Amino acid sequence: MTTQQVPWSPGTACWADITVPDLDRATGFYGPLLGWRFETGGPETGGYTQAFVGDRKVVGLTEPMGEDPAPPAAWCVYLATDDLAATAERAEQLGGRTLLGPIDVMGFGSMALLTDPTEAVVGLWSGGSHIGWEVVDEPGAVVWTEHMSHDQARALAFYDGLFGYDVTDLSAPDFDYASVAVDGETVRSGIGGYGPGAGAQVPAAWTVYFQVPVADDAAARVTELGGTVVSPPEDTPYGRMVLVKGPFGEVFALMEPPAEQPPTGTPPA
Repeated sequence: MTTQQVPWSPGTACWADITVPDLDRATGFYGPLLGWRFETGGPETGGYTQAFVGDRKVVGLTEPMGEDPAPPAAWCVYLATDDLAATAERAEQLGGRTLLGPIDVMGFGSMALLTDPTEAVVGLWSGGSHIGWEVVDEPGAVVWTEHMSHDQARALAFYDGLFGYDVTDLSAPDFDYASVAVDGETVRSGIGGYGPGAGAQVPAAWTVYFQVPVADDAAARVTELGGTVVSPPEDTPYGRMVLVKGPFGEVFALMEPPAEQPPTGTPPA
């Protein structure tokens, strides 16, 4: 368990949020599944809702603003930066494309959204009064984030160029994968490549892993609450994992920790 009270180091996965077409349905799914309670901001925030484990922030949820049709629901991972403008500019130099920002978010911090060279969407966050998630590595909290694409080398070069990661190659036959760290400290992120069985139509994306006490129980609960199990629970060296979809088709993973914790900075898959 880690409780965070100061801004996360640059390059660290520090927040995730999702835009959904029906907030009540989303909270009715994620609340019972992960033990979250919710607080919704006032009109000035557009009704942005935050989920908490106890009194610590975990993620954000919101409905689309305005009359534009909502994009497909998907969890967006934000990486911390202490110089948003410079990081966003560097991202474009490395082949990324800015979708939004940089913009100030009412003193909470500042943000930008971009696509990386593999077309995965990722956020950048420079914390103000809001540092990002305040707890990791306990039930209901994020335990890992993962970027997967059809060009692992290109993705890794982009993010390493952006943040100067310490890279640990964990590749195996037909499986390209690296974990990344900052100054020897895990950022709870891995960058991998899809295997031969993944179709070319599978898009590059970041995936969020939430910790659960028992993966099999959580998988059954996903179905009961209106989600879908994509891959049934399976044991890995890093815990028992299940890949699922939420009620709007959003993909995420649930992870039961192993009896003995793996070395820091190693991936769950």
